[in-house]
Amino acid sequence: QVQVVESGGGLVQAGGSLRLSCAVSGRIDRTYGMGWFRQAPGKEREFVASIGWSAGHLYYADSVKDRFTISRDNAKNTVYLQMNSLRPEDTAVYLCAADPYFAGIVAAQYEYWGQGTQVTVSS
Repeated sequence: QVQVVESGGGLVQAGGSLRLSCAVSGRIDRTYGMGWFRQAPGKEREFVASIGWSAGHLYYADSVKDRFTISRDNAKNTVYLQMNSLRPEDTAVYLCAADPYFAGIVAAQYEYWGQGTQVTVSS
């Protein structure tokens, strides 16, 4: 079994920064592709960023490009999402996803998901 746990969410003013972490643990036999998604109340889950097993294959949603940076530390089985210049429209539950074979923008292709961490940006 594989567990995915997010942390680092919170309340921040517009223009501020937060760093989310996502730790993968359990029966890990390879380096996983990882993705960040978010879901705001009443809205569908949307892709934010993803990173391949070797830290290549980086993808970002247009809405976060040049503000958010995804990175990973394979020794710690952890992925990070550095979020700068936050806006009220970034308010959502941020979910981390992991997959042993895939890293991309399609949520349905990820096998493991965390419970999410709330990010609230006040204006």
